[in-house]
Amino acid sequence: MVSALGVAVVGFGWMGRVHTQAYARVPHHFPGLAVRPHLVAVADEVPGRAEEAAERYGFESATRDWREVAADPRVEAVSITAPNFLHREIGLAMAEAGKHIWIEKPVGLSADDARAVAGAAARAGVRGTVGFNYRNAPAVAAAREMIAAGEIGTVTHVRIRLFSDYAAHPEGALTWRYERERGGSGVLGDLASHGVDLARHLLGEIESLSADTAVFVPERARPTGATAGHTRAAGGEPGPVENDDYVDCLLRFASGARGVLEACRVSVGEQNNYGFEIHGTRGALWWDFRRMGELGVSRGTTYQDQPVSTVHVGPGHGEYEAFQPSAANAMGYDDFKVIEAYHFLRSVTEGGVHGATLDDAVAAAVALDAMARSAEERGWVSLG
Repeated sequence: MVSALGVAVVGFGWMGRVHTQAYARVPHHFPGLAVRPHLVAVADEVPGRAEEAAERYGFESATRDWREVAADPRVEAVSITAPNFLHREIGLAMAEAGKHIWIEKPVGLSADDARAVAGAAARAGVRGTVGFNYRNAPAVAAAREMIAAGEIGTVTHVRIRLFSDYAAHPEGALTWRYERERGGSGVLGDLASHGVDLARHLLGEIESLSADTAVFVPERARPTGATAGHTRAAGGEPGPVENDDYVDCLLRFASGARGVLEACRVSVGEQNNYGFEIHGTRGALWWDFRRMGELGVSRGTTYQDQPVSTVHVGPGHGEYEAFQPSAANAMGYDDFKVIEAYHFLRSVTEGGVHGATLDDAVAAAVALDAMARSAEERGWVSLG
């Protein structure tokens, strides 16, 4: 028997829309799911934004105050897609109100914030899913299975990159993203958090790390009105960028493998250049988000001059079959979020671990805090 689950979305910028559309699509792609999300409430502090969302997507009610969502008995699960600095406060309130939470990364501004939300959810007995969406790519799922099966031998080293130009323009507005009090560690929380999750998801726990960081656009103009996304603000009052544009980090894994993680938000000429290269004792794997349906594979016993092939993912790789019937049909970013919604709803209805959890968010936040500390102290930091 299929039952309805009352859901709400708090924060209706781009990511709020993505979550809402994912809820709407879940029954289409996963018809066997025992629950159907029902859009109950939407909250956003920008005047008119929540009302517009309600009219467009069919939420039953709209409000500018997320606390009304926490107090609403119709709401059983909440997507938290508000700015980073609100994640801890909203996450705690929703968990303490007994509502399951699907929360975007990073879960707060520090490991302490992530631990607080995870602890509140555990005490309340509610489930928590975190927006580490790149692990949901079928090619990433295929890579994880190959690594676990020993198809490339013992992993020796990995390189993970996350380069983007979303903050490259010098007229980009000085929004909350660039303030330490509200945006936290900048590119660390925004992009490197995904890199840490991919590293852990594919290779296991990180034992220690050494990082360096930099700010390449040190000053931006303050916006004069409400902002969404990466707004420009030419001519506004200038102010300092307080958090990092760039990070590079050496990783040592508990397995003995080594790694390099590099992330930058001001990389001119790079649009969502995310991916990894993983090398083992008898093979290697490559993945590029911009060619998300392809996995580069080298495996065998030739070692020197060993051929490389391209595997086009298809049914049997992750959740691909829920979207396309045969290999090499394209999937997109929003499909990853549908998979994430599916994992969230399975966690709520079935229990168990499905997808990225709040514990994963804590582990990533610990690594990010360690990166910041390493860059400041100019040395290795243990995560143990």
